[in-house]
Amino acid sequence: MPYTVQLLDETTTGLKPIPARQLDFDSETVTIRELIRRRVYEECTEYNASNGQRFRGLVTPEGMERQLNIPTTPHHRKIDWEKQYARAQEAFQRNGIIVLVGDEQADELDETVTLRLGEPLEVTFLKLVPLVGG
Repeated sequence: MPYTVQLLDETTTGLKPIPARQLDFDSETVTIRELIRRRVYEECTEYNASNGQRFRGLVTPEGMERQLNIPTTPHHRKIDWEKQYARAQEAFQRNGIIVLVGDEQADELDETVTLRLGEPLEVTFLKLVPLVGG
């Protein structure tokens, strides 16, 4: 039986957290770094296998910022998961992304989380958006 983590996405808008995806692990413990790596890898792999659907991931790939308001993209560009993973780690380290394990904030990428069998652990990714002009 795998250890399950339910990932939720939240913003500072006050809306309820949105389920992002579920990850299964074989081990009872996992680091925040591994949670981020697995999430980013699966998001990018899923997007790269799709036929041009809009990318909805932890961090926006470089060059896609301008395309976010365009309803359709004329060509489907592959996303390098390793670059995305590096950007996600950087965002975590500069507090652009806050990770909450249950109600506790994770402070370090190498912080270990203990998983539970039979009951998914909720991990929330709170994305902070810098204020324009602030």
